[in-house]
Amino acid sequence: MVHGRNEKRVNDVAAMIRADGGQAESAIGDLSTDEGADIVVSTALSEGPIDILVNNAGVYDHLSWAEATTALWAQIYNTNVLSGVRMIQRLLPQMRERHWGRVIHIGGGLSMQPMAVQPHYSATLAARHNLAVSLARELKDTGITSNVVAPGAILVGEVQDLLTRLAPANGWGETWEEIEYGAARDLVPNDVGRLGRPEEIAAAVAYLASPFADYVSGATIRVDGGTIRSVI
Repeated sequence: MVHGRNEKRVNDVAAMIRADGGQAESAIGDLSTDEGADIVVSTALSEGPIDILVNNAGVYDHLSWAEATTALWAQIYNTNVLSGVRMIQRLLPQMRERHWGRVIHIGGGLSMQPMAVQPHYSATLAARHNLAVSLARELKDTGITSNVVAPGAILVGEVQDLLTRLAPANGWGETWEEIEYGAARDLVPNDVGRLGRPEEIAAAVAYLASPFADYVSGATIRVDGGTIRSVI
């Protein structure tokens, strides 16, 4: 079940999955409201029980402490944190009935290593990590697990376009390989020397969703090339 607010984009993703041999349906709705979450859950459950929930809905803006008003703090918390809570509350009961399920939260390294900017966004990531562990404790002996995948900087089309535009001023080179290495070195230093790929995040999610992760709960899997410098 593919969810989003933009019907065309959601349907395009679902079509790509089907074209690749998979099965996919669309659920359109805004999870920042109770009504929107109700619509999404109703649509999803009309296709059958939901065993795996991936909480990935969120927004982001690059604001300073002075620019991020209290209203923006509340707004981003509602979207980035409470949207996931809404889905958990609506889908967890039927997972409990079947004694099996997966709740996977997409977090991030800024939850534990924040920068001076975007404090409101980083705080929502910290909340996601915290509630994921709390939920894991709540789900003891139920057959349901709760875990976090924490991506680093991920290469998508918009990121590649931005870094290519920034390359001349920063001396990162001319080929994409040179630009990516220079950008990773200067902006997101990590042990691999590049940006991550969406499929690497998907692979971590797929692992946590699989029976191979039955003994993993309350954990954070970092997929960031070693960006976060921590032993825990």
